[in-house]
Amino acid sequence: MSIIETSVTIPANLEANIFGQFDQHVKRIEKTLHVTIISREGNIKILGSEYGSRKAAQIIESLTTLAKAGNTITEQNVDYVLALAMEDQESAIIEIDKDCICHTINGRQIKPKTLGQKAYIDAIRKNMIVFGIGPAGTGKTYLAMAMAIQAFKNEEVARIILTRPAIEAGEKLGFLPGDLQSKVDPYLRPLYDALYQIMGPESFQKNMEKGLIEVAPLAYMRGRTLDNAYIILDEAQNTTPAQMKMFLTRIGFGSKVIVTGDMTQKDLPAGTQSGLDVAARVLGKVEGIAFCTLTNKDVVRHPLVQKIVKAYDDYEAKQSRCTASRKQKSSSEHQRG
Repeated sequence: MSIIETSVTIPANLEANIFGQFDQHVKRIEKTLHVTIISREGNIKILGSEYGSRKAAQIIESLTTLAKAGNTITEQNVDYVLALAMEDQESAIIEIDKDCICHTINGRQIKPKTLGQKAYIDAIRKNMIVFGIGPAGTGKTYLAMAMAIQAFKNEEVARIILTRPAIEAGEKLGFLPGDLQSKVDPYLRPLYDALYQIMGPESFQKNMEKGLIEVAPLAYMRGRTLDNAYIILDEAQNTTPAQMKMFLTRIGFGSKVIVTGDMTQKDLPAGTQSGLDVAARVLGKVEGIAFCTLTNKDVVRHPLVQKIVKAYDDYEAKQSRCTASRKQKSSSEHQRG
């Protein structure tokens, strides 16, 4: 295999951001593409195979564009651009980065970070009802909250309604002290966290007192008609089919609905069917309703979370194959008997 030398020039003031602490980003690129990267004051020399050196140059150019836009390059950015490079889509990260939804109270931009997240945001903009389905860490709820808050600020809707089933995650917590709000608040804490980060505690509290933002358990939705509102149902995998039908039939004029859930993390009693599973089968072809499936590639938490999600996916797929194989073997023995 012949060694090819490729050169890339980057602004010297962005080198530390692009290379990462202790050059960890560059080492990741070198290890994945089997190249050697040498830097001399912004002049980058890449040694490796024709394919590897060309891909490494394209990746560094994409990361440079992200850095010029004011982004702090993270390990997740590098891993995702590397994954895109394997599919010849490394430049897609630049288009994704241009889509700013809103800013947090601290001025940080909230943007989709993966192709899956970009498709999810685009679907929310185009459809009245969107189901965001995927594993933990894919930004389903956070991006939905950002879209809701932006629509509220732009006066596209008059209020925001956030809800989720009040069900324990595999534990029986017993009696909880305090008034009714104190009892349900622990289940709704992830929604509060996102609101605080994007709106700020003072703005959130003021709008909450006016009734313009409502955070409530799903059981409170029965009998209501929700007009001119942005409605988010979180943890939808823990709804029953009856609860899901009840929720979806609350929608009034001028409203938009986002339903988020993770099919692999159900906390329903054994044998209980999930309303999210049923909705995916029943509503999949209904016009105006979109289903967006996010995968472990869209995880934007610590890189280890992505590996955990993939490991569980692989394990569960293996278990399913073993179960199917046992059933087939048992059926064959029964027929012979």
